[in-house]
Amino acid sequence: MDHREYAALDGLGLAAAIAARELTAAEALEAAQRRAQAVNGRVNAIVRPMEEQAAARLSEPLEGPFAGVPFLLKDLGQQYAGLPSSYGCRALSRLPALEHATVVQRWLDAGLVIFGRTNTPEFGAKGITEPELFGPARNPWNTDHTPGGSSGGSAAAVAAGVVPVAGASDGGGSIRIPSACCGLFGLKAGRGLVPHGPAAGEPLHGAATDGVVSRSVRDTAAMLDVLAGVDATAPFAPAMPGGPFLEEVGRDPGTLRIGFHASSAINGAVDREAVTAVSDAAKLLDSLGHHVEAVESPVDDGALARDFLTLWFANAAYQVGHVRSLTGAGRDGFEQDTLIMAALGSRTTAVEYVAAVERRHEHVRALARFHDRYDLLLTPSLATPPPRIGQFDTPKSLRPLAETLLRTRTAGVLSKLGIVERMIDDNLGWVPFTQLANLTGRPAMNVPLHWTVDGLPLGVQFVAPLGGEATLLRLAGQLEQAQPWFERTAPLL
Repeated sequence: MDHREYAALDGLGLAAAIAARELTAAEALEAAQRRAQAVNGRVNAIVRPMEEQAAARLSEPLEGPFAGVPFLLKDLGQQYAGLPSSYGCRALSRLPALEHATVVQRWLDAGLVIFGRTNTPEFGAKGITEPELFGPARNPWNTDHTPGGSSGGSAAAVAAGVVPVAGASDGGGSIRIPSACCGLFGLKAGRGLVPHGPAAGEPLHGAATDGVVSRSVRDTAAMLDVLAGVDATAPFAPAMPGGPFLEEVGRDPGTLRIGFHASSAINGAVDREAVTAVSDAAKLLDSLGHHVEAVESPVDDGALARDFLTLWFANAAYQVGHVRSLTGAGRDGFEQDTLIMAALGSRTTAVEYVAAVERRHEHVRALARFHDRYDLLLTPSLATPPPRIGQFDTPKSLRPLAETLLRTRTAGVLSKLGIVERMIDDNLGWVPFTQLANLTGRPAMNVPLHWTVDGLPLGVQFVAPLGGEATLLRLAGQLEQAQPWFERTAPLL
């Protein structure tokens, strides 16, 4: 099977071809591995090959909707028993998982052939994928630019034609951001729909969830059918739809009321490409019969960002402490930026943390009032085109001073040096739109409808009310038909 034939099929297409005996699972895996060998040196998407596990998998009975389809796991969470899940962290790079994550077991039950793990920033803490442990992942549309993060390795692998769909997760935009950077479809499910067990219950108080990045809407829908549902270790049982999510793709979404905006209190200079992406999407939606109108942001996104970062930094402090207790790692087990975030998080009081958690309900109520009038919120997925590799590196001149302040536990001084403000601007300034869906627990998706004049993808985001995954998938299927993107492939493909 040559690459052109392999890349012409999405995941369900490959599964159908294997079921029809037009090719074998071994041939599909060989095509994926051959493609990985050809492009991974340029995109650095796969950081932990799993050739032995994949070979052993081929000797097992493969059943399910994705039987025989090659697949990649994100190297953050998504634990595979016996292998490390590094989280992009030196301290965890050799610590094997004791059991499969629930989502991994469900992917295996769906018949997937897992043959590697993908690049991710340390603890998934950035919208770019440039960990010191593995080096930067690169965007197949232009390797000088980021594929986004934190599922950047998975997005790069899919956009480069290694696999049609790959494992991802989203705690602040980490499915939608890399999908937007790489011209892919990415849906973050609502809170609790996809279980996170058995080792964890609700990461980031339910703000984070597992999922996939894909080239076709139907692959994502079918993957949501695989992943969603009750799990004994979950904190609650989610409300399930009346039928399979896959059946929603192709259904008429009806006439939707969609409010759109492209402004942000976090970034007062949203790039004109992002504004154009939204205005062009609004015109397309109008041509399809939807009611579309400009609106103000339904929430105070500046306040939401502060609450998000309070939780994020406190979580970084917890993660560093937890990993140290597991591994005995010293400071050299972590990146400096992670230690800075952890130091800031450790200064957060319990009262401040609880206040930030409780204020999430204010954002939920504000978004709910918006959804009383509109079915969906449309925004850019990114405020700028995908940044260049290294663009957000802490200046070398500041690193020795930051290290001194960390060692002497005077991290509070960092804010006076502008290091903290720089980290905040770098982390959220180009992606200020995605955290809303995480903090409120609402489903949201990136749809690849726009490419910049320089040929870089820059998608648009839709945010739905609670339980709105079916609406998103119906609309995504309609947009995929109206303005197809599957055949629009990156130069590396």
